[in-house]
Order: sequence, then structure tokens, then C-alpha cells
Amino acid sequence: MPKVLIGDTLSPAAVEIFHARGIETVTKTGLNTEQLIAEIPEYDGLVVRSACKPNADVMAAATNLKVIGRAGIGVDNIDIKAATAKGVVVMNTPFGNAITTAEHAIAMMFAAARQIPAANAETQEGKWPKSGYMGIEVSYKTLGLIGCGNIGSRVAERAIGLKMKVVAYDPFLTDERAIELGVEKVELEELLKRADVITLHVPLTDQTRNVLSRENLAKTKKGLIIVNCARGGLVDEEAVADMLESGHLAGAAFDVFAVEPAKENVLFGKKNFIATPHLGAATNEAQENVALQVAEQMSDYLLSGAVTNALNMPSITAEEAPRIKPFAGLAEKLGSFAGQISDFGYDEVVIEYEGEVADLNRKPLTAALLAGLLRASRGDVNMVSAPAILADSGVKLTETKTEASPVYDSLIRVKVKTKATKNATEGGWRTLAGTVIAGQPRIVEIKGMALEGDFSPVTLYVNNLDKPGFIGALGQMLGEAKVNIATFHLGRTEAGGEAIALIGIDSVPADALMDKLEKLPQVRYAKVLTF
Repeated sequence: MPKVLIGDTLSPAAVEIFHARGIETVTKTGLNTEQLIAEIPEYDGLVVRSACKPNADVMAAATNLKVIGRAGIGVDNIDIKAATAKGVVVMNTPFGNAITTAEHAIAMMFAAARQIPAANAETQEGKWPKSGYMGIEVSYKTLGLIGCGNIGSRVAERAIGLKMKVVAYDPFLTDERAIELGVEKVELEELLKRADVITLHVPLTDQTRNVLSRENLAKTKKGLIIVNCARGGLVDEEAVADMLESGHLAGAAFDVFAVEPAKENVLFGKKNFIATPHLGAATNEAQENVALQVAEQMSDYLLSGAVTNALNMPSITAEEAPRIKPFAGLAEKLGSFAGQISDFGYDEVVIEYEGEVADLNRKPLTAALLAGLLRASRGDVNMVSAPAILADSGVKLTETKTEASPVYDSLIRVKVKTKATKNATEGGWRTLAGTVIAGQPRIVEIKGMALEGDFSPVTLYVNNLDKPGFIGALGQMLGEAKVNIATFHLGRTEAGGEAIALIGIDSVPADALMDKLEKLPQVRYAKVLTF
């Protein structure tokens, strides 16, 4: 039974989802890093919101962890790089609190435009400051969106309903999507010049950090209102404080801060500055939605391998998982085979999908193949970490698909270009192909030679010249060494040409036997493979 640690407060209904699916849960909130390190080794899953912080040290201790689920959107509190290297899937729930956060941004815009908090405070003090608060109409003003994704697009819809003109800066926003939303796609420089209100809806990354710097804020209109319900660190808080004092900014409304919890901040007490304590997702509806979603997603992954809303692994639906699973097993074994015979590393990897498999979700298949390939030389590599490791290594990866396969319903072929060695001016290609027959992975091609065999746990791979008597001599050599043969599969280019022997054996032969085998004049290459 999988076991999940709930590290932040979670809805009882979400906990019940885990239990109904047969997953054990333990709730321990408020754990510091040392406590989390002590707890995490026994768990398969970890549920967090924003308080629990699984960092690199926690990942190092997470010997059984398979998935982290964030009940919400932001994952700043999770070390995704360390999780990926450890092979831990990181999921969030990007849609559960989108409406709530969008509504909060609009509410903050109105509060700043009409100076509602300050007017409320003075009114309740008995001052009746009717002439002291001249507001700003938002209708027909220009709203500048920095980020027009899941939440930003919902803010745009509501702003357009308020008769605002919406311009958006988002490198990932397509022209077609902008037209569909009714927004104008612009560069950041133009947005800064035109916007009457700027609201931010991007994650905090190296690219977005301090996107509203002092320099950029100086390019904006006098009388601008800034709303930040996304992440602290996107805006230069000191610059905003200075511009509120000077009157360049008419108002600012922040739900998030560079340092949280924000017990003190340079912005506190400034004229027409409005603050809320990270309430963007704080509605009953949103909290329930994200909790239920993360419980369902994590349960699906732990029980069936389905991946939804993962940040470091391709998505696999519950419907896809059973169909993909046998091909993922084949891909992993093909990758392992290629990795084990690429003794000097490789410069390039080509993966070809033919037939029905080409129409499947190929990303997890590629990830599985790369995991097998890299594991041969790098050890603890899996589907989550393999693509990132290959990308970091600079190895070129090419993936192709063909709708028809000449012989089999489905075929996966991997080609690995090995590195040059002292005895060769350039590396050569290693080519393998396999298919799934009756639900089992089968190898059907090696170096362009057709043969059909299984992936025996211990396999002797011999690339030889096709000479009379060689196979008999090989069998006799194995017999004399008391190595039992379980399966024997042969392939060749032509009589007397290059040949392949793929031999399933019951034990790993001694080094002395392999040395003797490799010295035979017919043998070009011999290697013991394990699967």
C-alpha cells in the first residue's frame, strides 16, 4: 500500500480520496527541514501547500519518494531540480484556484483605484472624508498584463467585461490565442508605456525576477496602478515605495511579497498601498478544489502510473497508461541495450517510432528509453531525470515517427552514435529495434540484421563473422565453463558476412571466459548485458 505524508493542512474530503483509493496517509504539519528529513524516507508521496518546503536536503533523504503534489499553482517551495535528479515527479493543480486568484486581482485593482481601504478606515474613525478620496474609473483604461496564461487570461476576460483595453506581454502567448481572448499582444517596453494599470501573472524565475525593476517602472505613465497577486520578487518593492511617495504611482496593491510572511516591509504605511497576506487562492471553493485535485492526481500516479499536471515529466492519462506501459518497458530495454554496448559514450541519439506506437503519447516512451540508455553509465537514472540529464550533457536527440511499419504493427528503433576512440577516427552508429508481441518486449533488429529474441535477464551479445563451426565452438566454450544456455537467437547479413548471436544465459560468465571469447578470430565484439 502506498503511503503519503500530508505536510500542510488539507481538506478532509481530499484525505478521504486517498483512503478510498487504498492509500495510507499521515498528516504532520509544521515540520521544519530537519524534521521533514527524518520523516520522508518511509513515504511514497508528499502533499504540500506553501509552508512545507522539500528542498535538496529533503530530496537526498527521500529514498522511497515517488511524487510531490502541490495543492495550488506555485512551486517556489519545492526544489524541482533536486526532485528531478532524484526521479521524483512534481505535480501542481494549475486550474483549481485560477478563478479565485483572478477575482482577487480585480478586487485589488478596484480597491486601489477607489482607495477603499483608507477611505473605510477614516470613515469608521468618524472623519467622513468625502472630499479627500478622488478615485479613478477603470472603464476604458488600458490594463497591462504581464503573463497571460491560466490566471492572466481570466483577468483579461473580466477586464474586458469592465470595458477595459487589455494589452499583454507573454512570450508564450500565440497570436491566435491573443485574438481569441480579445487582447493585444505587445512587447514589455510598449506595455510599460501604455498601461494605466499593470497586473502580474507569471511565476518567479530567473527571467521574470524583478521584471518591474526601478528602471522599468520609470518608463511607465504617471498615475499608474500596480497589482501583484502572483509572486513576491517580481517587483522592486523599494522602487514602488519611492514612486508612491513621489506621486508617480497612484496606487499599488500587493498580495505577495519578496519575504513572507511579511511582518514588516518598506511599502507598509505608504499612501494608497494596499496589502493582503497572500490571499489570492484563499476561498473555500479554491482550497477544496485544489485539495481534491491533488489527491486524485497523486492517487492515479501511485496506483496506475497516470501523470497529470507534472512539471518535470510528460503527462500520461489514466486511459493511456495501460496502453503505454508495455511500450515503455520495451523502450527502456532498448535504451539499456544501446547504453551497454556504447562503451565510449555517445554524441547523438535518434529514436524512430513506426506504426501504431507512433500515434501514442511518445514523450514518456522517449523518457523511458533515455532512462535505460543513461542508466548503463550513470547509475540511478529514471524517466523523470533522464531527459534533463541528456539535455545537460549536450547530446543531440532526434525523434521521428512513421505511420506505417513494414513488418510489425509497431516498432521502436534507437540509433546511438558512439564517440570516437583512440583506434577510430570517428564514432560509429549502434542500431537496435524492438516491438511488443503478446504484451512482451522483443528485440527484432540489431545493426540492421533481423532476428527475433527476448531480453533475457543475463544476455551474451556476440558480433561475429559468419564462419562454419563458430556457433558450435561457442556453445562448447560456454558448456565447458558451466554456463547454461537458456535461449539462442541468430541474425546475419549474408552467408559468410557479419552475424549476431544473442544468447540468454543463466549466470554471468567469468572474466576469463570473456577474454577467451574475445580473442577468437571470428569475434568482432562480445559483451554481457543485463536487463
